[in-house]
Amino acid sequence: MFTTRLISGIVLVIIAAFLLASCTSDPMTDATDGGSQIPATSHKIVNTSINAEAGSLLVYFDDAAIGSLEQAAEAAAKTRSVATRAGIVSVDEILSELNVSSLNRLFPVDTRNEERTRAAGLHKWYELQFDTEVDLDLAAQKLSAVAEVANIQFNTKLEKMWDGKATPLRSDAPAMSADTRSIVWPFNDPELKRQWHYINKGDKAVAQTAREGADINVEEAWKLTAGDPKIIVAVVDEGVKYTHPDLAANMWVNTREMTGTTGVDDDGNGYVDDYYGYNFVTNGPISWDVVDAKGDGDSGHGTHTAGTVAAVNNNGIGVCGVAGGSGNNDGVRLMSCQALSGTAAGSGTTAVMARAFKYAADNGASIIQCSMGIKGGGYTSDDQYAKNAKAEHDALAYFIATSNCDAIDGGLVIFSAGNDALDRAGYPGAFRDYISVTSFSPDFLPASYTNYGPGCNISAPGGDAYIASNSTATVLSTMPSEMNEGSDYGYMQGTSMACPHVSGVAALGLSYAVAKGKHYTRNEFISMLLTSVNDMERYLDGTKESNGTMYLEKYRKQLGTGAVDAYQLLMQIEGTPCLKVGVGAEELIPLTQFFGGSATNLTYTDVSMSAADMAKLGIEAAPTMAYGKLKIKCTKSGVAKITVTAIGGGDKVGTGSVMGGMTITKEFAVIARGVQAGNGGWL
Repeated sequence: MFTTRLISGIVLVIIAAFLLASCTSDPMTDATDGGSQIPATSHKIVNTSINAEAGSLLVYFDDAAIGSLEQAAEAAAKTRSVATRAGIVSVDEILSELNVSSLNRLFPVDTRNEERTRAAGLHKWYELQFDTEVDLDLAAQKLSAVAEVANIQFNTKLEKMWDGKATPLRSDAPAMSADTRSIVWPFNDPELKRQWHYINKGDKAVAQTAREGADINVEEAWKLTAGDPKIIVAVVDEGVKYTHPDLAANMWVNTREMTGTTGVDDDGNGYVDDYYGYNFVTNGPISWDVVDAKGDGDSGHGTHTAGTVAAVNNNGIGVCGVAGGSGNNDGVRLMSCQALSGTAAGSGTTAVMARAFKYAADNGASIIQCSMGIKGGGYTSDDQYAKNAKAEHDALAYFIATSNCDAIDGGLVIFSAGNDALDRAGYPGAFRDYISVTSFSPDFLPASYTNYGPGCNISAPGGDAYIASNSTATVLSTMPSEMNEGSDYGYMQGTSMACPHVSGVAALGLSYAVAKGKHYTRNEFISMLLTSVNDMERYLDGTKESNGTMYLEKYRKQLGTGAVDAYQLLMQIEGTPCLKVGVGAEELIPLTQFFGGSATNLTYTDVSMSAADMAKLGIEAAPTMAYGKLKIKCTKSGVAKITVTAIGGGDKVGTGSVMGGMTITKEFAVIARGVQAGNGGWL
C-alpha cells in the first residue's frame, strides 16, 4: 500500500478522466461517421477519435497489470518524477515507441475513499499523455494488442448547452410592469421581478406572449424551505466565481484545506488547496475569466448556472437562486467542479469531467448539475452509451452509489437535454439513470432550440430570445463581471439554463426532506420529482414563431413529464396530495384516488378553505362536494390548502348513543394554473 508521502507524490502528476464520446456507430465495424476505421480485431477500443483531445488516451488495465503500475508510480514518486512507464515489458515497449510523457491514474488516490474506489474498479483507469502529433488511432491500435489492456477510450471533448450569447444586465435596464404594480415579492432581491422563470405574472414587459404561471412555482415553496446548507450541489461547468457578492455566502468550503497549509493536501483527498472545489483542467485554483488572444475561452456559463441553483436570497442585492436560502445562511452549498478553463489543453474533455464527478461524490455532493454533453444523435441507445463512454459512465455510477445526504440513498445526476432542436435527448443526459431537462420559454411553449423526444425527462425555463425584442425572455442570473462588461448579472438561454432550475428544485426537495426527517431511495425521490409537474400539453396546438415557424404538435408528450413545480415536490414530501385546477372555468375534480372506489357514496360533511386562501386563488363561491367530486372555480393562479371531511360507515358520526361512522379528514394542496382558451390561446 502507498505511504502518505508516496500518495502525495502520485497525486501531483494525475490528470483526470471522463468520456462524452460522440460516435454514431460501433468503431470496430463502421466508420461512416467520419472517424478513422479501426480493425474489427481491435474490440478493446470503445469509441472513435472524432472530436478527441490530441495526445491523450484513456486506458483501462486488467487486474494483472495493476501491481506493476502501482510499483512504477511509487518509484516515480520517490524521485519526484513523472511516471511514464508501467513496469510491464509489453506495455512499456509501446509507451516508449509513443514517447509517452506521463502515465498516471485517472482518479487520484483519496485516502479516505480508496477502498470504495478500488471496489468500483476506478483505480484501473489511467491516462496516457504523449506528443499531439502522434496519430491517435494508430496509438490506440498498438495498445489494444497488449494483453494487459482491457479497454481504450479516446478523450472526447464536450460542449456547453447554450447558444454562446450573454447579455449584461445594465443599471438602466427597462422597467418591468411589476415596478408599477402592487406586487409583494417574497424576498428583497431587487432583480427578482425580472426572474420570470421563478414567478411569472404574465408581465408583457418580459414578452408580449408571456403566460402567468409559466415558471417553476417556487414562491409558495420558499415559505416552507429555501434550502439547507447540508445539501451540496456540484456545478460541473466553467469555474464558479466564488467571490461573487451573490454567491460567496453559499459556496461550499473545504474547511480542512482552508485552515490547513498552502501547497499541502491537508485532507488527503488527492487535491491540493481545493478550497471551494477544484480546477480539473489546470490542476489548480478555480478560474472564471481565462481567454486566449482571439478572445475565446470562459464565458461566465458556470457562474450563471450556479446562480440559478443557489444565488443568495433576501440579501438585498441582485437576483435569487432556487435554493439560495432566506438570508439566514441557510442556502444549499455550491461546489465548483471546474471542467472547462478557457481554451487550455484538456478543457472540457472526458477525462476532466469524469474526475470532477468522482470528486463530487467523495467530497459530499448530493446533486451533480451539469449543463454539458454531446450533440443529440451521437448515441442512439443506453447500451451504446454505457459501452462507448465507459470512463464517464463508471464515474457517474460511483456518484450515484454514494449517499451524502440523510434524505436519499444515492446521488442525483441532472443534465441538459441539448440545444440541437433534435427529436431525442443528447447523452449523457438521455441515459436512464440521469435526469435530462428540456427548455420552455415565458409563453409556456418549448424553446426553439430545445431537444425533445426519447430520453427527455422533465422541462424547465430556459428562455427564448426570439419571442421578445430584448433579452427579457431569457434567464437572468449571476455572472462574473470580468466576462460581462463589468456587470455582475446577465441573461443567457439554453437547456443549460433550464437544467439548474431542476437541480435547484431537487435541492429544495432534499432540504425539505431533511427537515421532515424523511428518507427515500433514489428511485422514490426521482419519481416524486418527475411527477411534480404542470401540464404543458394543453398549449401544444398550432404554431409558434421563434427563429422560424415551430409546429407545436410535434412536441406533444415529448418534453418529459411536464414543467417542474417546486411546490408540488414539497407537498409530495410532506405527504399532502395535490389537486391541479385550471384557472377561469368551474371544474369537477374526482377524489376517488384519495377516498377510494366508493368516494361517490361517502357522506361529505365539510369543505373548508380559509378566506385568505380563497382570495389568493380568486375563489368567489366556496368549494363544495358533488358525488365524490370537488367543485371549484379559481380565477387566479396560485396555491392554497383545502380540507375535505367525510363520514366512513354511515351518514352520521357515531356517538355514545348513536350508531354511526367515523370522521375522515384529508388536506389537499390546490395548485391553480392558467388554461388555454378555446380558440388556441394567443396563437
